[in-house]
Amino acid sequence: MAEPARLIALVEDDEDLRASTAQLLRLADFTVEAFADAPAALAAVGAAWPGLVISDVRMPGLSGIDLFRALHARDAELPVILITGHGDVGMAVDALKAGVWDFLTKPFAAEALIAAAERAAHARALALENRRLQALAQDSGGSALIGASPAIRRLRDMIPTLADADLDLLIEGETGTGKELLARLIHQGGKRRRHRLATINCAGLAPALEDEILSLSGGASLVHASYGTVLLDDIDGASSRFHNLLVPVLEERALAVPGKAPVPLDLRVIATAGAGGQGSEAAAPLPPALLHRIAGMRIAIPPLRARREDIPLLFAHFAQEAAARARLPVPRLVPAVQDRLDHHTWPGNAHELARFAQQFVLGLVTPDSSDNAAPAPQPLADRVDAFEREAIIAAVRAAQGRIATAIATLGLPRKTFYYKINKLGIDLQALRQE
Repeated sequence: MAEPARLIALVEDDEDLRASTAQLLRLADFTVEAFADAPAALAAVGAAWPGLVISDVRMPGLSGIDLFRALHARDAELPVILITGHGDVGMAVDALKAGVWDFLTKPFAAEALIAAAERAAHARALALENRRLQALAQDSGGSALIGASPAIRRLRDMIPTLADADLDLLIEGETGTGKELLARLIHQGGKRRRHRLATINCAGLAPALEDEILSLSGGASLVHASYGTVLLDDIDGASSRFHNLLVPVLEERALAVPGKAPVPLDLRVIATAGAGGQGSEAAAPLPPALLHRIAGMRIAIPPLRARREDIPLLFAHFAQEAAARARLPVPRLVPAVQDRLDHHTWPGNAHELARFAQQFVLGLVTPDSSDNAAPAPQPLADRVDAFEREAIIAAVRAAQGRIATAIATLGLPRKTFYYKINKLGIDLQALRQE
C-alpha cells in the first residue's frame, strides 16, 4: 500500500500554539513546515506538494478559508484541514461542502488532530500515486514492451539488434510474461517484416496437423511462412514426435518431398517455451538436437514478481486501455487496489494484471469503504454497457471480423446486435480491418 504523505504545512499566527502543534505532529512522525501566515504558506505549497495543509481559520490578512480557496484552485485533491473557533463552525461546514478535507473545533484533542492528519496523509499518498501511474502509462519509452525494470529495459535495447540479426531465437518465461509480444516486436523490427509472421501453437497439436505443418499442402504448411518468420509458440508443449520431425526440417531449412528434391525454406524461427525451456510438468522436454537448432540465442523474460517495479506501469497501461474500450474514465486508486498491486505475486503475470485492471475500471474491485477519497461506484447501467461493449468487441475479434460468426457466438438476434453496435458506439468497420 502507498506510504502516507507525511509532510504537513502548518499555518497558525499564534506563535505558541504554532510551536506546540508542530511538536505534537512531529512526535506523531510527521514532518512539519510551520508558517505564521497564509501568504507565506501559499508561496511554499504548490500543486505538487507531497503532503497536506493544516490551517487556523482566523488570521490577519488572508484567512484560512481564503488560503483553502487558493490552494483548492491549484490542486483540488490537496487535503486541507481547518482549525476553527466555536463561532466559526457554520463557516467551516460551508467550507467542508466546498472541498475542505476536515475541520476541528478549538480546543481539540491531540488524538483527534493526529487521526485527521493520518487520514488526510493517506488520501494524499493515494492521489499522488494515481497521478504517477497515469504519467507512467503515457511514457512507456515509445515501445509496446512496457516496463522500467533493468531486465525489460535491456530487452527493449536488444530489439533492434535482434531484429536485424536474422538469428533463430528461443524466448523463455512463464505464461503471461510477454514472450509472444517480444517475438512480434522482433519480427516487426527486422527485414522480414514485409512478409508473414506465421504463428503455430505447438501445444497439443494433433498428429494430422503436425504432418500438415511439415508438408507442402494445407494452410498450416511452413511454406506459407517463406521469407518471413515462424513463431513456434509453446514449443515445449508439443509432442516428442513433432520435436523429432522438426529437427531435420530446421537443420536443412527444407521440406522433404517423397521422390523429389527437398523444397527449401527461407524463414526465421522464433520459439517460445516455459521458464528453462521445460514448460509445464506435462510438457515434453526439448531434445538437445532441437534445442540447439532453435536456440541461436536464448532470451529469458522474468516474471512480474521478480520485477515489481514494472507492475504499476503495466497496471496503468492496462487500465487506460480498458477505460478506452469501455468509454469510462480511469478511476482513482483506492487502498484495496494499491494493496493488491503492492503485495500480490501475480502468478498469471501480465495476463492476470490486465484482467485485474479491467475489473478495476469496470468498478468490480471492492473499494475500502473507509477511504474518504474513494469514488462512488459506476452506475449499474454504465457497468452493463461497458461489459456488453467488451463482449461484442471480443466476439468480433475472435471471429476475425466475420459478423455472422460473432452474432452466433453472442447468441443475439441480428437486429439486436446492430442496435447495440450503434448504442455503444462500436466502430465495426475498424474492428473488421484489424
